[in-house]
Amino acid sequence: MAKDMTLLWGTGSPPCWRVMIALEEKNLQGYNQKLLSFEKMEHKSQQVLDINPRGQLPTFKHGDNVINESYAACFYLESQFKSQGTKLIPDGPAEQALMYQRMFEGLTFYEKLNAVIYYEWYVPEGERHESALKRNKEALVTELKLWEGYLQKLGSGSYLAGPSFTLADVVVFPTVGTVFRFGLSPERYPKLGEYHNLLKERPSVKASWPPHWLENPKGQDTLKDI
Repeated sequence: MAKDMTLLWGTGSPPCWRVMIALEEKNLQGYNQKLLSFEKMEHKSQQVLDINPRGQLPTFKHGDNVINESYAACFYLESQFKSQGTKLIPDGPAEQALMYQRMFEGLTFYEKLNAVIYYEWYVPEGERHESALKRNKEALVTELKLWEGYLQKLGSGSYLAGPSFTLADVVVFPTVGTVFRFGLSPERYPKLGEYHNLLKERPSVKASWPPHWLENPKGQDTLKDI
């Protein structure tokens, strides 16, 4: 089944990582994949544009079905392979409701993170302002405190929607992994740190860990004072 799948991806991209974790959790190893370079602008290559006219990664295809949006691809994989691998959508209404809520809040978390760590990438030099970056950092702090509180409420050893690993973890963990890669202090955010430590040992996460992070484990310190 996985032989009918093709994933074009970039290392360190949370959207790509989401899909890769989902594929691992559904026991769909062995899919066709190609690692592309953002630095070389390979995500704008004709190979990508033929499948994804937005010129973005991930680009994912299963047979003739193209599902490039990472959340959509994760939902699709769970829907098509329900009985295979990890069950990623819980049956209980309370846990399911919390899963959906955290999944879509995860988009805001990712957006607020990007507004800080990629500020210089997104904003042309002549349009950058310290006050804007300061506001972005304050918004990220508020967001981080929200997630810290969510995990505090659930208790130690919990996943984002309760005792089971769900799609919420599939799509939000890559953002959590990225905040720590960029120097977030686990002492300042102990519940997020605990969650990060719990999930980074999960086989699906280890199998899909960004290769350039493995090559250079140190990371960056952009968020050390956040």
